[in-house]
Amino acid sequence: MAENALLQVNNLAKHFDVSKPWLARVIENQPKQILKAVDGLSFTINKGETFSLVGESGCGKSTVAKLIVGLHKPSGGEIIFDGINLNDAIQKKDADLVRRRWQMIFQDPYASLNPRWRVRDIVSEPIRVFKLTTSTQEISERVGQLLTQVGLSPADGDKFPHEFSGGQRQRISIARALSSEPEFLVCDEPTSALDVSVQAQILNLMEDLQRRLGLTYMFISHNLAVVYHVSDKIGVMYLGRLCEVATAGRLFKAPKHPYTRLLLDTIPDMDMTGIERAPVQGEVPNPIDPPSGCTFHPRCPLANKRCHAELPELRTDGDSLIACHAVEENRDS
Repeated sequence: MAENALLQVNNLAKHFDVSKPWLARVIENQPKQILKAVDGLSFTINKGETFSLVGESGCGKSTVAKLIVGLHKPSGGEIIFDGINLNDAIQKKDADLVRRRWQMIFQDPYASLNPRWRVRDIVSEPIRVFKLTTSTQEISERVGQLLTQVGLSPADGDKFPHEFSGGQRQRISIARALSSEPEFLVCDEPTSALDVSVQAQILNLMEDLQRRLGLTYMFISHNLAVVYHVSDKIGVMYLGRLCEVATAGRLFKAPKHPYTRLLLDTIPDMDMTGIERAPVQGEVPNPIDPPSGCTFHPRCPLANKRCHAELPELRTDGDSLIACHAVEENRDS
């Protein structure tokens, strides 16, 4: 593991059995059906940086987030957090000491907060669970500090979630995530349910908190404009696998993988440059029965016979990682 790495994911996989019940399969003579939501992902996130995962809906981004925070158990591979293998850590007595070092901010602030709890109880729950303090006064003071930190008032702790707007609810979610004093936040499309003006407020708040608290983010989104604004490094996912990993500046300036290029062509051309753009064609294939070889080849303008037959692996290409036969063979120019 690299010296500055906080999170390292090696060959991570998550497969779901989506088969019909056993008796129905026997009667209909059908085999098991396995959905490979995540299929061999490897990446590293360094301390203090923001690593983003992007891709079309259904590519496996949210599944990766849930695997990292322990909401799903991996089918294969390993997750190493600050040198600790999480597959082993959860079996030990000090598991809580490891778990409290990361938190997750969910996509929908309307669904992620308990509507029957007051805000003070929601924000203080991690403090109580991890036993950071047992003093009622200290907990109350800490909740007030957290609410102030995210731009709310300590008095808001007496209210219920339904009394707040969407942006304010997401601020409460961020306060709850920060209450265990984590180092690493997994942000699963934290602004997608919000209006554009509110999105900007939440993103600016998250950047400010990252600078002041030294946080590390894994940011998941399909909004490329948001990703460009917040990211240091970006991983592009397609059908459960990474097809390109690069710094934000390099990826947006000179994308190499055909899928990345097609994704970036969907961004509106506000400068009206007149450059010909090629929107993404076709639909994401069925992940239960993916295409042979490179899973992107049915939609790729550069596909050849090798792409139909051989699955490309992530290879170093300058300062990027690319999984593409066309790029390897210099057919992408």
